[in-house]
Amino acid sequence: MVGLLLWISIKLSDPASPGAHRIHVIGDWYVLYDGYVPTVEVLIAAVVIAFIFAAIAVTVERSVTNRSRRSSDEERLPLAPKVVMARTRGVFHGEVTITILVPAHNEEERITATIEALKSQDNGPERIIVVADNCTDSTPDLARAAGVELFETQNNKHKKAGGLNQVLKKILPNLGENDVVMVVDADTVLDSGFLTEVRRRFTYDRALMAVGGLFYGEDGAGWLGQYQRNEYTRYSRDIHRRRGQVFVLTGTASAFRSRGLKTVAESRGTRIPGRQGDVYDTAALTEDNELTLALKSLGALMISPSKCTVVTEVMPTWKALWHQRLRWQRGALENLGSYGVTPQTIRYWFQQLGIGYGAIALSTYLLLIIITIFAVDEWVWYPFWMGLGFLFMLERLITTWRSTLFARFVAILLIPELVYATFLNIVFLKGVFDILFDRQASWGQSDATMYQAEAQQPYDNEGVQG
Repeated sequence: MVGLLLWISIKLSDPASPGAHRIHVIGDWYVLYDGYVPTVEVLIAAVVIAFIFAAIAVTVERSVTNRSRRSSDEERLPLAPKVVMARTRGVFHGEVTITILVPAHNEEERITATIEALKSQDNGPERIIVVADNCTDSTPDLARAAGVELFETQNNKHKKAGGLNQVLKKILPNLGENDVVMVVDADTVLDSGFLTEVRRRFTYDRALMAVGGLFYGEDGAGWLGQYQRNEYTRYSRDIHRRRGQVFVLTGTASAFRSRGLKTVAESRGTRIPGRQGDVYDTAALTEDNELTLALKSLGALMISPSKCTVVTEVMPTWKALWHQRLRWQRGALENLGSYGVTPQTIRYWFQQLGIGYGAIALSTYLLLIIITIFAVDEWVWYPFWMGLGFLFMLERLITTWRSTLFARFVAILLIPELVYATFLNIVFLKGVFDILFDRQASWGQSDATMYQAEAQQPYDNEGVQG
């Protein structure tokens, strides 16, 4: 529909190109340029269409959020703020406590440092439980030596989600209203004030069900690592501008009020997909994304404060990145398919449609450039489109300005990040293709790598894309 409206506007009002002009530069060197500029009517039509869709997305999201905040429907939205506030009013449930779960599969190289970092947190946790899942190395022994609790999974075939389900079934029944469970991956480093902010948020907002972290990429992995760090920086910037409104509760570090997790487990198989009694849906490829949808579908209030930052790993190779992002993309699409089109998921559907449109548009644009290079004898420059390209380059630079000098350098080059974006678009199309043709997922990774790859799914795949 958007394309049709824009095409009609162009056909009715856009003039033909005036043709190329030759301009002498120096010696025998000259360039060709075309002064074509879309008419004011076409530019206005494009801007209006963009604003219409932006307004629709904002209006829908705000309407859904306000409806959840104001709802008193305990049956349909048991985690809605008004429902939670009514059920907890007038009772002091004690100080906020934090129990940290560290899912670990063969993490002997990292587990000791992870535990020590958690212990050194400002306002540290009351409990740290290492969830050792099918470990064949010394991870359990190192956890015991570090003086934390150890939970070893039994006959778990569902990797991280299955291991967390087992330990949560054991500890959740004993947790009170102000007891918080936080999941932190073994390869994640929390900002020193992360837990202080978590305590503050849960203390002053009884209706809050989850606090997610904003993640940044660790150093290393060359240019590929920098593409990912720039992507994560832009995502965190977007969340900050949205005043902490959550896209996805990242699996690297997120905290949950016990009521939220208990309600999710009770609602599985009825209000939301999954097996009753499980907090995490083991059928989901991306358990963090699915849990976000579960909580939102139950009316939960959640936030990702700017003070809750973590540093997580980046994929070191294109192959590892391919497997990670294909998992994220398929997981996101399959999760949406299982939840269907609801007020809580409609924004995510819009995001996936936007990613799909961006993938097609960018691929078509690059294909057109390649065809043009081979089809014309001389290159023609278009100052108008070059100006738009400069604005895009400026946006890339500004959105990474608070990062490193190298991050800005990579951003301003533009072309490398366009190649990276094209790679992500191919991953998106591959995920859609696999789902449409019911192809079985094959990740080609070890279990340890899978634990890492499924951990830090960002957002709406934005910065990723969109």
